[in-house]
Amino acid sequence: MSLMVSISGIRGIFGTDLTPQNLTLYSAAFGTWLNGGTVVVGRDSRVTGELCERVVIAALQSTGCDVISLGIATTPTVAMSVLKHKANGGIIISASHNPAEWNALKLLNDKSEFLDKEQGEEVIKIARNHRVVYRDYQGIGSARTDDTALESHIDAILDLPYIDAQVIAKADFNVAVDAVNGAGSHAIPRLLERLGVRSVKKLHCEPNGMFPHNPEPLPEHLTEICDLVAGSDCDIGFVTDPDGDRLALVDERGKLFGEEYTQALAFEFMLKLKPGPVATNLSSSRVTDDIASKYGQTCHRSAVGEINVVKEMQRVGAVIGGEGNGGVINPDLHYGRDALVGIAMVLQHMADERKTASHIREEMPDYIITKTKMKLQDMDADSVLATIAEAYAGQRINTTDGVKIDFDEGWVHLRKSNTEPIIRIYSEARNREYAEELAAEIKNRVTG
Repeated sequence: MSLMVSISGIRGIFGTDLTPQNLTLYSAAFGTWLNGGTVVVGRDSRVTGELCERVVIAALQSTGCDVISLGIATTPTVAMSVLKHKANGGIIISASHNPAEWNALKLLNDKSEFLDKEQGEEVIKIARNHRVVYRDYQGIGSARTDDTALESHIDAILDLPYIDAQVIAKADFNVAVDAVNGAGSHAIPRLLERLGVRSVKKLHCEPNGMFPHNPEPLPEHLTEICDLVAGSDCDIGFVTDPDGDRLALVDERGKLFGEEYTQALAFEFMLKLKPGPVATNLSSSRVTDDIASKYGQTCHRSAVGEINVVKEMQRVGAVIGGEGNGGVINPDLHYGRDALVGIAMVLQHMADERKTASHIREEMPDYIITKTKMKLQDMDADSVLATIAEAYAGQRINTTDGVKIDFDEGWVHLRKSNTEPIIRIYSEARNREYAEELAAEIKNRVTG
């Protein structure tokens, strides 16, 4: 496998694909693109994180950047620190939900947003064309630490007008947390403490980077916390990925909400307080449309990718946004996925409504999403997508990102992979059988 370089970041297996040499190159390219200024750097808990951090900080300093190091910090905490320090940019050293041997650089601009397509391509071009500009001994940047970043992040959450720690404390919640030994290991319990949660049962909350299970918060990886919640008096369980931007929920019976329903609950919470449009990506569940419609609002759709959702939110003035992978984007705080604010909103909603987590989930419509892929072999991806768009021209078609076909009782979304010779096929319906039938019909159209 080779180093994965895209506008989404620089990602690879440390020691083979991701090396100190290319960490230096792309960090210095970012510093060159910024032309100096202040850069916030934070990392998740991976074993290679501290080493990578030292390389990244030195590379940034060598291009004239002044670096503020946070050490282990969640991705949203780094984003909030960019705003706090009025920094020119930020680097998050994290491979998100990838296994422990991976690491990556994720780049933020001065608005604390991930770089958009044009910005990302400029940084990549500087690196690939060897246009990095290093400073002499009089121009190198400084480096300092900030150990108040988490508290500042939590302060900002508690300052939101609809988050009331006293109300949450009176609800006397008992909560379980699985932070997969990632960056949320200290952050999530500290947030819960400041929200007045009565008791926190910690599972895998040692930030040592030794992930006890596959770190992507999918049902097959979360049986342990489900058993913990079911066998205790917990009101809810929270699960985050290694960098703390995705959030999964477990109800008091030990049953998973489903990753699509984290943002659905956030939409419900916000729209009851603050009417306005909402936004998510094309591959997220139709449940968000149902919730928006319930409040007389529209759910707008973007191409897949956090920055694409953010751009759509800004375009339509969305009051809340997110992605179906457990990502909640609250623009009142910052334009990025944030598990911490998601947790605060969930607990506030439960306290306000005086309902159990299972009751809240049962009030939402049920949808089933299936995810599969089709090998292209000798087929051209663009030709396949064009063929499908033509075949279903009579349906509601969206070609913003691949081809999405909306039927009355479900939808199918086809996207070509940027890293493999495959087309990803997502389908959704009220039941699994029909969702699988929709995906199979599309495959048959292609293969004949």
